[in-house]
Amino acid sequence: MSDTAHKPSSASRGEDYSTQRLTQRYRFDDVNMDLFFLSALSWGTSGGLSVGEAYYVASQIKDGNAASWAASFERQGGILQKQAEDWLAKAGDGKPNKALVRNAGEARLKAFAAYRSAWQFIVPGEDFVRIFRTSQVLFEKAMAELDLGAKSFSVPYSGGQLPGHYFASSTPGAPTMLIVGGADTCHEDRFLSQGHYYLNRGYAVALVDLPGQGLVQAQNLFWEPETDKPMSAVLDLLESQFGIDRKRTALLGMSLGGYFVSRVAAAPDSLGLGAIIATPVLTKPESLFAQAAEAAQLKEGEKDDAKAEQEEEPSPAAANMAVLGWKAGITSLDELVGKWKGVEVDPTNVQVPFLSVLGMQEGGMWKEQTHAWHEAIPSPKKKLIMLDAETGADVHCQGNNGLRLVQEVDAFLQDIMW
Repeated sequence: MSDTAHKPSSASRGEDYSTQRLTQRYRFDDVNMDLFFLSALSWGTSGGLSVGEAYYVASQIKDGNAASWAASFERQGGILQKQAEDWLAKAGDGKPNKALVRNAGEARLKAFAAYRSAWQFIVPGEDFVRIFRTSQVLFEKAMAELDLGAKSFSVPYSGGQLPGHYFASSTPGAPTMLIVGGADTCHEDRFLSQGHYYLNRGYAVALVDLPGQGLVQAQNLFWEPETDKPMSAVLDLLESQFGIDRKRTALLGMSLGGYFVSRVAAAPDSLGLGAIIATPVLTKPESLFAQAAEAAQLKEGEKDDAKAEQEEEPSPAAANMAVLGWKAGITSLDELVGKWKGVEVDPTNVQVPFLSVLGMQEGGMWKEQTHAWHEAIPSPKKKLIMLDAETGADVHCQGNNGLRLVQEVDAFLQDIMW
């Protein structure tokens, strides 16, 4: 598919062309809100908010106002949580009505999705942790009520714990999909973006937070360059506790997770994994962080001082950047650039089957590093898939059509693992 099918226009979305994640406007003028609204909308097909619910929430949000975003999604989460409790009460005790328990689980999973979206633009602090913890409780309850066989696990690592969930397959001998997100995610939301689809396709599914993801940074475990180390610990636990076969395990990384999994691919024997997928590939995070810092400085210089003094609440971009700084363990973007200076993945020894996926609304930096990686890795089983506008899966990490990403990955793995 051609990358000319959707020509980017960075000016229309207010992002630096090289690091942009979408160019088309879907609902909000604020580019950060628009991207994460699109994610909330796309989760509907795997158990998140329906189109009607998501657009109702959006109608209550003031474009560009982070506080109204959080309040609107949290309010919807409360409505759905009450609905879940009402159905569960009607289900009865002892031998409950299974249909009503399922209704409760479906509403509960939607409530999780609403609370998950709510924390996106909340600065680090008590409110962030409160809403995040609420979303975790809702996720656990939903998994039990939907009888999906979710088993929580915790991986000891560097004095802390990396949390995750494992879902066994109903198909004997099925391969495992191990999924990690990026800078803006938690492992539970990867269930909605990808995991639920793979489970329905017969895969076993493992979801995990690496350092700096979810709430792991509260343990002073931040993003780290050598992500093969925590991933090795994760794989050791999955082998010992759930009996997974590494050679029949595929690792999927999304966004900054594209760096995490590329680093694993370049480790000796790729940690024994059977296949690795990145959407998109990121081999030099310093480039991403440096260009983000430059864009932030330009925006700061353009800001009207009088207007800035009147603003009581941070913008979505500022709130999101504060969260990312917390995850990275830094206090400024310049510090982030310095911390990752010179960090780059060497592709020359990558022999593991590797699928690179690229949405054509991605910025130039994402495209350049994905193409360069694909060309350089010597893996005899490698593939690059480019998704343009007609696929409906062309934004960052296929956030507008997660199912299409699942389909492409599943097709790639059919000849490797099934």
